[in-house]
Amino acid sequence: MRLLIMLGVLGLVYIAICFLVYLNQARLVYYPERELTASPAEVGLLYEDVTLITEDGLKLHAWFVPASAPRGTVLFCHGNAGNLSHRTGFVRFLHELGLSVLIFDYRGFGRSEGEPDEAGTYADALAAWRHLVVDRGIGEDRLLIFGRSMGAAVAIELATRVRPAALVIESAFTSTADMGTKVYPWLPVRWLTRIRYDSISRIARIEAPKLFVHSHEDELVPFMMGRELYGQASPPKSFLEIHGGHDDGWIVSRADYIEGWERFLSMAGF
Repeated sequence: MRLLIMLGVLGLVYIAICFLVYLNQARLVYYPERELTASPAEVGLLYEDVTLITEDGLKLHAWFVPASAPRGTVLFCHGNAGNLSHRTGFVRFLHELGLSVLIFDYRGFGRSEGEPDEAGTYADALAAWRHLVVDRGIGEDRLLIFGRSMGAAVAIELATRVRPAALVIESAFTSTADMGTKVYPWLPVRWLTRIRYDSISRIARIEAPKLFVHSHEDELVPFMMGRELYGQASPPKSFLEIHGGHDDGWIVSRADYIEGWERFLSMAGF
């Protein structure tokens, strides 16, 4: 009898955990920070503060960093933590490649209004795209979408709705369900998942040239997820394998990283 009671209690605890995971999913996916800790000026870049307006009426904060005689413009979709001020080093890297950059904060991140959710991040990226195309008059044939980690999923979704000249995704996962299964193998993640970021079902629909970047030493997103996305993508495509961790691979592998970007940009017509 005691064993049955114990098993019953454990079963109730397990159900309660599943229920909490289902309800509090956003807290497991998004880690926004409100305070800005840096600006492009601190890495020697001129920039403009930009306010984007989403289709549902939210104001988002963004920075536009122009290059002189730019070879193209990058729409930068960052990951699920912090805010745009934590990416100034990478913005400078893109600028050194001769690219103008628009980096924006999703709703609930930094100075952007609202609270993050999956549909909202997609709407936020679309607002950033429309700012470049409509407000700045930049042709789609000069626009490249870049996304890292969760931002890669946002970039992939955006590229199914617009026609960028190129797409670069780095440290990308196949879906949040796949990631959740890796992190919580003892939970029925595929039944509980409401935030999906299902990149693996979308990637084949993108016709633009694509560069996939991933480190086999990535401690957060398995290297094989990047390879799986690459395998499902249609040509033209290329894969750049780098070294280093999830957040610092582009620094650890800087020489190979620069060469890979330059090679891809030339192939894509930039």
